[in-house]
Amino acid sequence: MNESTQSSNTVWHHATVTRSRREALNGHKSAILWFTGLSGAGKSTLAHAVEEELFQKGCRTFVFDGDNVRHGLCGDLGFSAHDREENIRRVGEMAKLFIEAGVIALTAFISPFRADREKVRGLVPHGDFIEIYCRCPLEVCESRDVKGLYHRARAGEIKEFTGISSPYEAPENPELVVDTGTEPLATCVAQVVNHLLEHGIVTSR
Repeated sequence: MNESTQSSNTVWHHATVTRSRREALNGHKSAILWFTGLSGAGKSTLAHAVEEELFQKGCRTFVFDGDNVRHGLCGDLGFSAHDREENIRRVGEMAKLFIEAGVIALTAFISPFRADREKVRGLVPHGDFIEIYCRCPLEVCESRDVKGLYHRARAGEIKEFTGISSPYEAPENPELVVDTGTEPLATCVAQVVNHLLEHGIVTSR
């Protein structure tokens, strides 16, 4: 959103119920867990499995799934570079609101461009954005292609498809790398949860 589209008649309202008070009530800190990787890398599967583990620990959580968001919040967007950028911007702003609400926000998006992910990182204080790279070889992702998207992309039926006709820029310094192409789901979940424990976001209660 550029300056010309922003209202000049808005003032930020400071609530008395703050993020820190919500975190204290919840018994854990809030954060953005940003799962990124190729289509078929297992982002959504891992995000929902981590959420289940955290939920069992009594945490307040919510998963923003790429497909689900495009049914509503981002239903007007396509897959051009500009629309991909706007898709991630909207999700980033929404996730920022969720961590203000004291929630652990888990996002599962290809988010192929480093610059877009870094913009989201810049929206929140240091340490609140945890980039989790779901590392999975392209051939493994294609073998899991239940939607047939890779096949269609290679046939030229889907334009600007990440990994085939559009680039994926892997994270250079993510907080966590999870080998979703080789490791069992339970191992990947444990890696993520252990990271949260080690950094004091959740406790071992």
